[in-house]
Amino acid sequence: MSSPQEPYQQPPVKSRRKLWIILASIGGVLLLVVLGIIILVNVVGNATNQARGLADGFTRMVISGQSSQAYDEYLDPALKEQLSMEAFIAGVDTLEMNDSCKPSYNDFKVGTDNGVKAADVAGVITCDGKEVDLAYRFEGTEELKMTNIKLRPKA
Repeated sequence: MSSPQEPYQQPPVKSRRKLWIILASIGGVLLLVVLGIIILVNVVGNATNQARGLADGFTRMVISGQSSQAYDEYLDPALKEQLSMEAFIAGVDTLEMNDSCKPSYNDFKVGTDNGVKAADVAGVITCDGKEVDLAYRFEGTEELKMTNIKLRPKA
């Protein structure tokens, strides 16, 4: 006696729609986080690079004896009111910098407050046998200009 065989029935296929929705949501959030980090790094990096470029240009001019041109190109009008060109040049001349002098920057702080960009740069100019401390502050909305300067022999 043989029994009639019933056809094999497959279990119903489970829908994985919820799984795909959850995975897509997690992937989307991760993508947004990564993009946010990349944008933040680029913005901060660009501001830091801009501050480094300004500091480098100004310092190289001062070292090479182009103090009047550095004064004209980099100083903010408000700082020029406090510091005459003659006093600036005389102060730089007392540092007796020459071609052996090389700047190194060890601190950059950049930020924006109410649309005004600011960059603080600190470092040292190393010359044969001496060092000069430097600290600059650049501010502006479009173009950054020097609003504060410190150049003095390292104690």
